[in-house]
Parts: sequence; structure tokens; C-alpha cells
Amino acid sequence: MPSRVARTQPKRSRMRRLGETAFGMLLLARAALMALIALVLVVAGGWTSWETAATAMAGDERGTVTVRKCGDDECTGTFRGEESSGPEKVTVSEFVSGGEGQTVDVAVQPGTDHVIRTGPAGILYAWVPLGGALLLASLVIAGGLRMKRTAVLTGACGALIMGGAWALLAF
Repeated sequence: MPSRVARTQPKRSRMRRLGETAFGMLLLARAALMALIALVLVVAGGWTSWETAATAMAGDERGTVTVRKCGDDECTGTFRGEESSGPEKVTVSEFVSGGEGQTVDVAVQPGTDHVIRTGPAGILYAWVPLGGALLLASLVIAGGLRMKRTAVLTGACGALIMGGAWALLAF
């Protein structure tokens, strides 16, 4: 039987090893930066959504508003609360109001005369900034981190939130 001759690879120079280490550190720093950017996007979207979503999901003062007049971005109407201590004239976003003459379930934002739509449509609409942040983060995850499956899942969640809000508000 022929004996195997051990092949020894030539030793890499110190400069080459340092270069490989530096390149590896740059790759690691890029991945960490992209992960941080994606995390900041998602946290900012959640932070932006939270105050409105908390009111839509569990607002203290609930009732209905009958939309009377619509302007550029907001509509005004008469609020009828479950408890009669609520404000009479309130404003609501035109997109969620349904138009003049419509009556929608709402919750009053604490300390203001602005109301937030409740129910599934209002709750999903309140989380739309998070949905947009998830869509943006999916681009960072796909392009910067090269994690295509995670990016598709993240983008799909964002699109479902935004599409679900639009679909529920349209009907």
C-alpha cells in the first residue's frame, strides 16, 4: 500500500492574515449596522403607532361620532359618549370617517378633542406606521443582511397590516 504523503500548505504571511481579519471585521460591522438600522426602523414604527393604537384598542372614553363636515384632512362631528361627560364637537381623520353623514365608533384621545376610530378597522389603521416600518426594514434586511426569507416575511407582515387597514376601512 502506498503511504500517504502529508501535504503541507505554505504558511500565510502575517500581513495576509491581518488583511483577512480586517476584512472579516468589516463584514461583521456592516451586518451589525444593517441589523441596527432595521431594528431602529421597526422600533420607530411601533413607537409612532403605540399612542394611537392604545387609544383605539382600550380608550377610556368611547362612543360614536356622526360626521357633519369634512375639510382637507379632518372631519368634524358630534360625539355621543357612553358616558355623557365627553366633548360634543370632535375631529376625526377624513380617511377613517367614511364621509359626511356617517356614524362611526370612536374613542377620544386623552386631553384632546380628537377621536380615533375603534374596531378592527381603526386598530389596523392605528398600526399602519408599524406596517410601513416593516416594509422599509424588509428592504434593509434583504439588501444589507442578505436574509431574503426573513425579508419576505417581514415585508409580508407590513403589507398585510397596511392592506388590511385599507380593506377594512373601504367597506
